[in-house]
Amino acid sequence: MKLVSSNKTETNRYELVIEIDGETFMKQVNAVYKRQVKNISIPGFRKGKAPRSIIEKEYGEGVFYEDALKALYPQAIEDAAKEAGLVLVKDHIDLDVEKAGKDGVVLKAVVTVEPEVTIENYKGITYKPESLEVTDEDIDKEVNKILDRNSRLVVVEDREAQNGDIAVIDFKGLLDGEAFEGGTAEKYSLTLGSGSFIPGFEDQVVGHKTGEEFTIDVTFPEDYQAENLKGKAVKFEIKLHEIKKKELPEFDDDFVKDVSEFDTVDAYKADIREKLEKDRKDEAENSKERQIADKLRELMQAEVPEAMYDNQVENLIDEFAMNLRAQGIDLETYMQYTGLTQEKLRETYYDRAVSQVEVRLALKKIAELEGIKATDEDVENKYNELAANYKVDVKRVKNAFAAEDIAGDLEVEKALELVKEAAVEAAEEAAEGSAE
Repeated sequence: MKLVSSNKTETNRYELVIEIDGETFMKQVNAVYKRQVKNISIPGFRKGKAPRSIIEKEYGEGVFYEDALKALYPQAIEDAAKEAGLVLVKDHIDLDVEKAGKDGVVLKAVVTVEPEVTIENYKGITYKPESLEVTDEDIDKEVNKILDRNSRLVVVEDREAQNGDIAVIDFKGLLDGEAFEGGTAEKYSLTLGSGSFIPGFEDQVVGHKTGEEFTIDVTFPEDYQAENLKGKAVKFEIKLHEIKKKELPEFDDDFVKDVSEFDTVDAYKADIREKLEKDRKDEAENSKERQIADKLRELMQAEVPEAMYDNQVENLIDEFAMNLRAQGIDLETYMQYTGLTQEKLRETYYDRAVSQVEVRLALKKIAELEGIKATDEDVENKYNELAANYKVDVKRVKNAFAAEDIAGDLEVEKALELVKEAAVEAAEEAAEGSAE
């Protein structure tokens, strides 16, 4: 393959003129012939035994050219783009074959490439730090969650239902006096005050006692999913079978011994504090990265081709589908049950895709400006790390991920670390300014 010329035709589009030598092309033509000859019948020859020259005489010299070109041009374009210093973006390719024959191929390909990026002032980005403080109130909230998870339900018989109770009810919904689909259930356990039913339903169960039968009036929201019920006033006939409440265990040393490896309340609380402090540090780091990412997008200047956003949307959907498969669900089934369309799914991921593409472009440019390069040792270490994470042989990882792609990811990571280390806390900056 030889790159003849590379010319910009419009923003992020280049025309590459490429030559493929005759020997390479004829070798591929012969490979196509060997794959297809078994399906070709020529009078005077057994099926699949006709020489290539006879087939070409019968159907034309270029009978195998198209398939040979299909096999060769993707790699030829990729190699030409590298030689031209361009990074290809998966998108529509306008391909024009100017010449193809025994003496070689000349083709023109108009391709989409990554944009030219400029970025300045990426060192010293200010961010607002998150508080790392863990208060006694935070610990008490966590303790209450633990107690709630270990609570038991007890039947209440001596009072009316109230928010926080679980009411076991029969209900029958009536629209204009007729029962409607999906509006009837028996022995349904409803947590009062949870907001899981339409507005006004739970409030009207509150105040009733076990054994009571009563009717409530509610109105479905205007945006309710069932068309026949949107904004409609309906009645529900209710029978309250049972009222239950949560009974929390005593938070003492005996409880702590039952639910943890600790022997005392103090030791358990100390462990909760340590875990909360770690969570706060992680949250603070994530917040810092989000703020820096937003600032990098503001600082970066580039005309990003829409294809880059579209491709990243597809990557995110593929990742989502992979996570579903890990749970034993395929994407198509999930979409059927949730009523999600392909268009809606793409809309869901579009903003995230735009952010990820633009931040990565900014960091790639910073890596270039700072001369950040991943070494062979860096790449090898990453391969070993991935192999350990996936619990597979490192050879399989190397077959799955190109070294060039691994290096690119590592350089972006290093660029991000550089920007983070140079970032300045907004509070500190303000304090320094007031001191001056």
